[in-house]
Order: sequence, then C-alpha cells, then structure tokens
Amino acid sequence: MSTERAQGIARRQPSYRGRPACVVLVALTLTVLTSACGSEATGLAAPGVTAQFSARSAYNTEKVNPTRTTLSGRIEAPGGPFLRDRSGRVVFLHGVNAVYKYPPFELSPDPTKPWNFDAGDARRIAGLGFNVVRLGVLWQALEPGTGGPNQPSVCAPGAPGDPRLFNAAVARNYLAKVKRTVDLLGRYHVYTLLDMHQDVYNQVFRGEGAPAWAVCTGLVPVFALPGRWSTNYANPGLDAAVNHFWRNDVIGDLQGQFDMVWGTVAHYFSNDRWIVGYDPYNEPFSLRALNDDGRDFAVNLECFYTGSAHPGLLGADNAPITCPPDDPAQGVIGTIEAADPHHLVFIEPDNYTVRHAGFDLLGAMDYPRLVYNFHIYCGERNPHTGDPTNLKTCLDHEVAHMVQRMNGRLIKSAPDQPGGPAWYMSEFGATHSVGLVGGVTSYANALDLGWAYWSWKYYNDPTGSSFEALVNPSGHLEPTATVLSQTYPEAVAGTPHGFSFSAATGDFSMTYTPSRRVRAPTIVFVADAHYRAGYCATARGGRIVSHPGDVHLLVDNSRGARAVTVTVRPGPCPQRG
Repeated sequence: MSTERAQGIARRQPSYRGRPACVVLVALTLTVLTSACGSEATGLAAPGVTAQFSARSAYNTEKVNPTRTTLSGRIEAPGGPFLRDRSGRVVFLHGVNAVYKYPPFELSPDPTKPWNFDAGDARRIAGLGFNVVRLGVLWQALEPGTGGPNQPSVCAPGAPGDPRLFNAAVARNYLAKVKRTVDLLGRYHVYTLLDMHQDVYNQVFRGEGAPAWAVCTGLVPVFALPGRWSTNYANPGLDAAVNHFWRNDVIGDLQGQFDMVWGTVAHYFSNDRWIVGYDPYNEPFSLRALNDDGRDFAVNLECFYTGSAHPGLLGADNAPITCPPDDPAQGVIGTIEAADPHHLVFIEPDNYTVRHAGFDLLGAMDYPRLVYNFHIYCGERNPHTGDPTNLKTCLDHEVAHMVQRMNGRLIKSAPDQPGGPAWYMSEFGATHSVGLVGGVTSYANALDLGWAYWSWKYYNDPTGSSFEALVNPSGHLEPTATVLSQTYPEAVAGTPHGFSFSAATGDFSMTYTPSRRVRAPTIVFVADAHYRAGYCATARGGRIVSHPGDVHLLVDNSRGARAVTVTVRPGPCPQRG
C-alpha cells in the first residue's frame, strides 16, 4: 500500500460505534459471480447462481477445527508487508494476549489454580475467530537462579562470563508446561506467538520479567516508586538496571544469559507446527531514549537483536552502527535462528516511540524471518480503566502511529527481506471502549494489518487492570469481544487491497488480485455473533466451494479473473427471477 493511500485513510473520521473506516478499493474487472448463503433455499436463483439461507446460526453448522478448511502449517515472512503460508497465501492473524505474571509464570490447564488455561479458553478463543494467542513466557521462570539484586558475582564491572545460574532441568520443566498450552491451542487450530514478557524489568520495581539476580543498579538504591506501577519508568534504579542489561557491561553477562535462554526455548519448539514465532523482548525501553534523540538506545537495541559481529544499519539514513564492546557476538535473533531455522522472529521497536508515536530508528537487519512487531496505546486514556478521555484524540494518535510504523517497516528492507519485513500489531486495546477498539481495528483492516488484543483475561495482573480483559471475572464476555470477533480473511489466494467489516451491521467486503501460483482457496472466517439468522456470501471472480453456512468460507479463484471480490452480509440472499 502506498504512503499516500495510508495517509488518506488516516485523515478520514471513523464512526465510533465499531463501524469500519471507508476504504477505497482498486476498481478491477470482475468476472464470474457465484453466491452462497446458509443451508435452506429461499427462492429462485439467476442462471449459474445458487441462493440459500440458513435459519440456524452459522457457527453451529461446522466444527471449530476442521483440518481441511482452516489455516495450518508453518507461516513465513519472505519480504514485503504480508505473512504467508506454504501455499503462498497472504495470512492475517487476529488474536489475543495471555500472560501470567506471578509464579509459576505460565498459563496451563490446572482447574484449581489462578493460572488455569484450559480447553474452555481455547475453544472460546477459536470460536470468536482468533487464530493466534501471544502467550507470555518469562526469563525469571526459565533461569530463576539464586540470590537477589546487586550480587558482586553478577553485577561487578568487567568482562562478561558465565554466572552459572542456569539449570537446564528447571527450564525443561517450565517449557513442558508451556507446551501443554501450545498443544491445546493447536488442537483448535490456534497458533502461539511466544512472548518473553517483561514490564519495568523485575518485581523490585513492581513489575516482572528478569530474575532478581539480573538486577544490577550499582550505587543507585533499589526501591519502587509509589503510585501506579508505570510511575517506575522514571525510577533511577530501574534505569540503571536496564542500562546494564543493554550495555552488557557486568561480569554476569546479562544479555548472554538472556540469549542462551532464548536458544533453549527456540530449540524446544523448533519443530512445533503451531508456533508462529517468537517475540524476543516485550516493550524494550530506556530513559535515554527520552533524554536524547533516541539514537543511543536504538544502537543498543539493534545490537541486542543482531549481535556485535553482524551489526545492522541505523534509521532511514542507514548509518553504520558500532555496538557496545561486550555485547554477545551473535545476538538474540541469530541465537533464535540457529536453534530454530523455521519460525519467525517478531522484533519490537523502542517502547517510547510506541507511546509517543515517534519515528522508530531501528534500521535494516539482514535476517530471513523477521516480523516488525509493535504496540499501540494512546496517552489520552484513564490510567485505571484504559478508556479514552478523548476518543477522537486517541484514534487520531493510534492511526498516526500505524502510518508511522508502516513507514518504519519500509526502511528495514534488506537482501533477505526485500521490501522490508512483514508487520504486525501484537498489542492494542486494554480497554472496554467499543469505540476505540472498533476504530483501531477498522483502520488496521484497511491497512492489511493483523493484530492481537490485550488481553484475554485479567489474572490479577500487577501491571494492568481488570478493565483490560475480554473475559470478565464472572466468565462473561465484555461487549468489546463482539467488536473483535470479526469476519475477516485468514488466508488470501492473492494480494489483498484492504478489507472492511462492520460490527454494527455484519457487513464484510474484500477485494484482492488473484495469484496464478496459489492453488489453495481463500479462507474467510465468518464470525457467528453477527449472523444469528444466517448469512449471504457472494464472490465475484471466484467460486465459493465451502458448504452453505460454514464458519470458514472457502473461495477458489476463477481462471482468468483479474480481481476477486468477496462479500458477506447477514440474512438471506436476495431472491432473483
């Protein structure tokens, strides 16, 4: 998509009832017309067109995880904005985040425990149409070690070495529990994006993530600031601790241990078909990014990703990078790719550019399976509920941020990924505002951008609130779930040109240029909540090959078609003739 088109979309005002933004689709010649709806005929059809209608809910006519009709198998990022499957189809991931931030720092089936994540969760997630869960894992669970902050054997200045705190049996036991959840989601054809989660680094700063032994503050005292947890982003002790991590300038080899842990995770899941990839570090940050133009921290962050032996280029001007002298040679990306040559790596930019919609200075990094992965949260929100204090200002901020990230993706073009890496919005929301959620997802759909909502449930989160969850404490879905449960293309047999969905009306529309090289059908998930009286689907330039009323609408491209347009609307198809 061109920058001009994206900026045009950003200037439009969305409806604040979850209706999609207006999307101007490319006018292309359309050929074959077929139409299918539910399961009971309602009238005469025009020649060559079937017209059917189901009085039953569409979702009830098909199982959640039929092998033939849903997305499965390894996902690739060959370069350009799109994820693809092995058939060459463009893949869209819609999902939710699920992170447990207390011991045992994982979600797994355990009905008597607060960290329970069972078949009911997986079934419900799949039923809403989500095909990915960004699942939290924590460094402190994989390498808990011993002792607290500022241990001389770890935190003394000097050349990095092995602190001998890693226990392989502990790590394997933890990953076995994580795999139970990955396998459970896979049974419902839901992918897992493993997210090494942290917020304000460690519990001593009222967060989570790094083990206590990896907290090195030097002469700065270790304490937590009062008030909301996020006030600790301004904590000088936290700043000292994360800067020792980013510079890797203590004898405990903080980055080296972190990378080794990631190698353990990636090796463990390297052949798992339901892993989509790995998010190496949730919301990387440093106060230095606010105190200068951000270049110093951008260099450290990019060197953390690439390693000192393979530095990338910085920013739009492709400036050469000199890494901190004691950084690991391979970096976290290289470590992950060496342990797992199959799955994707979802890199994140500096978190302060996320919060302030600034331009990301990360530049080109020449790796074959990168995804540019970012979060969007506007500042005009209630700090406890997450609801916008000014909806229009919030939406303007978040749309501008999407356009910034689209431009930032392009400067990361490298030989292994011409056209830049694919992009993905792995966090947004954290609110009960239907208007905000509907507006953000409408713009994302128009920009062909996949997303994952924060979050699935509230697990007494130390760095969040109950207002963020889709499932409330009584087990019922919040109204935002209806907006997020969308009819959308999971796999497109060609190049999409944006799509739209209205939670208010149930109307879905998509146009794409078909690919002659793709033999597999386009898959559109039809969100049951919006079609209680059935649905009518049409395809121009393609032929609907799924059964009437199926949750997954399948469309084969017609030979010679220059464009395919697919629509879904609630209720019966119009009678003809």
